[in-house]
Amino acid sequence: MKKSYYISTAIAYTSGKPHIGNTYEIVLADAIARFKRYQGYDVYFQTGTDEHGIKIEEKAKEANVSPKEFVDSVAKEIRTIWDLMNTSYDRFVRTTDSHHEKVVQHIFKKMYENGDIYKGEYKGLYCTPCESFWTESQLVDGKCPDCGREVSLQTEEAYFFRLSKYQDRLEKYIEEHPDFIQPVSRKNEMINNFIKPGLQDLCVSRTSLKWGIPVDFDDKHVVYVWLDALTNYITNIGYDVENETEEFKKRWPADLHLIGKDIIRFHSIYWPCFLWSLGLELPKKIFGHPWLLMNDDKMSKSRGNVIYADDLVKEFGVDAVRFYLLHEIPFSSDGNITYELVIDRINGELANVLGNLVQRTISMGNKYFEGHISNKKVQETIDSQFLAHISSLNRVVSEKMEELQISDAITEIFQLLRLSNKYIDETMPWVLAKEDSKQDRLETVLYHLLESIRVSALLLESFMPETSQKMLEQLNTNCKISTFEENLSYHLGSPSPLFQRIDKEKFFLENVK
Repeated sequence: MKKSYYISTAIAYTSGKPHIGNTYEIVLADAIARFKRYQGYDVYFQTGTDEHGIKIEEKAKEANVSPKEFVDSVAKEIRTIWDLMNTSYDRFVRTTDSHHEKVVQHIFKKMYENGDIYKGEYKGLYCTPCESFWTESQLVDGKCPDCGREVSLQTEEAYFFRLSKYQDRLEKYIEEHPDFIQPVSRKNEMINNFIKPGLQDLCVSRTSLKWGIPVDFDDKHVVYVWLDALTNYITNIGYDVENETEEFKKRWPADLHLIGKDIIRFHSIYWPCFLWSLGLELPKKIFGHPWLLMNDDKMSKSRGNVIYADDLVKEFGVDAVRFYLLHEIPFSSDGNITYELVIDRINGELANVLGNLVQRTISMGNKYFEGHISNKKVQETIDSQFLAHISSLNRVVSEKMEELQISDAITEIFQLLRLSNKYIDETMPWVLAKEDSKQDRLETVLYHLLESIRVSALLLESFMPETSQKMLEQLNTNCKISTFEENLSYHLGSPSPLFQRIDKEKFFLENVK
């Protein structure tokens, strides 16, 4: 039996169209999910939308539609963009799904009955965009520490979750499981800034809000956003308080929750305590990924510095955008995006390094041997290091992916592609072709290059699936072994450019961004 692997993204909030920074998360998760499938895991990849809350009520009112009509429209748009980016999710969930709502009500009631939820009164500083209460000391210059917007004083009857009850247990768990929160900078931030200063009980219902899941034993209240949203990770795989399905037993605990660094507090503090209240295991790892900035500034519609995925795809294609997102954002540091930077990477890496290599190699194979290439095994000293790189690539990339170093994994693949271009320059096939006595050596050189391209194509599938398929089609091979194979026979297809260089000056003259 295949080993199960459960990966989730945060569910996207349905307040509007997601920009490219929001889209980064689903592409990152997709790359990890695809690579795990490639390694032989039974992968379950879940994403979806978070659809309740005050902000949705306000947006729907502005649009003169019902909240359900509003979220239906936005959820459809989000799913369309996720599909456009060629993401291979197994389930797209919505918090307005009737099954999710029913199970959330059961969860709330169970927590109430076991004493972890109680009724009280909340008076606090509330940020509507973030749907979060803050203490005075947590504010930054009197404003929300997450988004920088104004907060307002609100008082209302509410149910509370006894977060404070789990403080010592949570602190101990994080210290004893150093890989639970990644990267380490996020873990230190959670411990030092939020846990050690003392956890406050958490407001988990509202009476001033109508657009939410009703508390079924007290219909004045609706379930407050985080208890509703976070539980999507279990409600959609068969958890229902009393009856755990076979799917739930197979899938839980999740192997990886992939989320933005701005909501890691909710996932690494609230979520573990909710799970303990239900008597469930914690997810194995929570990774708070960095942001994608626009001109080194956080994207914001109000600042007018937002780029959308569909606009980028229209200009550059899906795989070029996927490559940029996955390669240009480091493990723990924010990345940056502009149209100019995207063009530079397309011209530099995708056209010059990858496209040029495939085009040259396939063309030479067709020109010199009518596309029929086998390994004549006429090796020279220069070959040994090159072949070692081909054979070790799968191991090196797998190690980087295990550490969630996705950018570095891609770098390793492109390092082999660069070495392949260098190998062409050093072996000079066009010179070998002029001598009858060098034909077996020439065919050996081309065979080595084809193997380099084949192995690279297999490993690129997780990051650039369409490009990977095109590479394998030009090689005309079905071999899925991702190390150097000595005894294949290639019957090459026709060469076709994978990526075209972009004239930057012409692009900006024609496209004023």
